[in-house]
Amino acid sequence: MHVVDILHKLVGLPSVVGMSNGAIISWIDAYLRSFGIEAHILPGPEGDRANLFATIGPSDKPGYILSGHMDVVPANEASWSADPFVLRAAGERLYGRGTSDMKGFLAAVLAAVPALTASPLARPVHLAFSYDEEAGCRGVPHLLARLPDLCAPPLGAVIGEPSAMQAILAHKGKAAARITIKGRSGHSSRPDLGLNAVHAMADVLSAAIATAQDLAQGPFDDAFEPPHSSLQAGTISGGRAVNIIPDLCTLEVEARAISGIDPVSLLARLRAAAEALKARGFAVEWETLSAYPALSLPPTAALAGLLRDLTGNAPLAAVSYGTEAGLYQRAGVDAIICGPGDIARAHKPDEFILASELAACQAMVEALAARCRA
Repeated sequence: MHVVDILHKLVGLPSVVGMSNGAIISWIDAYLRSFGIEAHILPGPEGDRANLFATIGPSDKPGYILSGHMDVVPANEASWSADPFVLRAAGERLYGRGTSDMKGFLAAVLAAVPALTASPLARPVHLAFSYDEEAGCRGVPHLLARLPDLCAPPLGAVIGEPSAMQAILAHKGKAAARITIKGRSGHSSRPDLGLNAVHAMADVLSAAIATAQDLAQGPFDDAFEPPHSSLQAGTISGGRAVNIIPDLCTLEVEARAISGIDPVSLLARLRAAAEALKARGFAVEWETLSAYPALSLPPTAALAGLLRDLTGNAPLAAVSYGTEAGLYQRAGVDAIICGPGDIARAHKPDEFILASELAACQAMVEALAARCRA
């Protein structure tokens, strides 16, 4: 199948984050089986979602992983020009949810399967397709836990997030949490009889603001923009009416950490402030929404040299958004980002990818296949 035809099929299988991905798993599995490739379907604990892992070549030899996520963000915006789950071509642009992030990469990899299977590989190429990346990289840890049973220790992993086919060596880590404070309701004329959850959340919000101000003072890594870790309160909600003591308040925060810093640790001051509210009679719930480490691949790494050869361009030092690459690195697998499309087009109405970007990615995978025959 041509890469555009494959992308048309993948876009038409919505696979929205947090929902069952059985349809897209079944289609990819059947496609790979048509080339004699047996895929491992690895169900997650949710029961209706799974990762997929397949090997082309000798699984007992060190090789390379091509990694991408199958899920996409919802497409509820009213400003889409057409059905977001039907691929639409306009010149070189191919519109549809997930075209850039990141079904374009999946389509290019699958389109290269005939080249990968044309003659035996001395080193394997593995396909690792995950679920619920858009919910904070929740699916891939289950795949990584199974990796020692599936293949020999890999030489490296290429994470195909949209990067305009420019390899990227590093990204920030992230941790996000939802804090819920429960107090006691009552009439606003008797605040002494209630427990105001909105007022109590001010302690946690103050801790967030103080932490953000401290992080802006360093440490610094000039590869990133901004060159330091950061923290922000993203949403806050609570209360029902001005004359009712609010008994519930919810705050969502996220921290992004430069390399060498655990992003979860940046939330410690907030968690301590929340826990301290229990002594005043409030109930406190802390829910981790996502957590993944930063990526930091040395420019002298063999994988960086390989991507330089495959793309013809020197890798970029860093980006500030996050991917599954840091989780691969934490699992002991060198990782690098390189994929078609542009992150600036992702998560927006009329998301698109260029046909030339798909062709460039397919050419990169086919060049990798040639290297693995050597």
